[in-house]
Amino acid sequence: MKFNVPTKLTFLRLILSVLIIILLIFPFYRVGFEFKTFLFHSILIDVRYIMCGIIFILASFTDYLDGYLARKNKQVTDFGKFSDAIADKVLVNSVLIIFASQGFIPAIIPVVIIIRDIIVDAIRMNVAGKGVVQAAKMSGKIKTASLMIGIVLTFFYNLPFELIGLQISKFFLYFGSLMAIVSMVEYYNLNKKTLFSEFDDKTKK
Repeated sequence: MKFNVPTKLTFLRLILSVLIIILLIFPFYRVGFEFKTFLFHSILIDVRYIMCGIIFILASFTDYLDGYLARKNKQVTDFGKFSDAIADKVLVNSVLIIFASQGFIPAIIPVVIIIRDIIVDAIRMNVAGKGVVQAAKMSGKIKTASLMIGIVLTFFYNLPFELIGLQISKFFLYFGSLMAIVSMVEYYNLNKKTLFSEFDDKTKK
């Protein structure tokens, strides 16, 4: 199978996501390597998180770029839509889980996001089996963008806002979680007729 440029960018995002995961959870100290740390206004900065933040920004940019190129060059495909959604989830959800396990963010954030994704994906698979393909909605895009901003700020220790006591990173993460619930409800409302069509048909018979 020959992939177009947008799909190649999607796979690049997956590769960058795996790289971030490795950097965040691999026990480098066991192989005799430690990342440098330094103090900045009483905040202990681990260079590893700065590196991951830069990689995350690059991966997030591919998310914008692959969609833009797909629309511009009329290369939007069903496979592209599904693979793009998967790449987004791997990039965002894996980082949220790691952040929660390391105590950077409350565990409720990845829990809400993952439950939402499970429900929305179940709806997508159900309606796809009936010939309906649902692309990402605006609420879902706002959710993803908010989470990405919150994650980037978390990677960079919420700077410069941390210096004045504003938890902007957590604001975007909580707002993204709220939009996740909104988009889940939207997906359900848009597809509930298709979801329950077989039951309606049986009732009519």
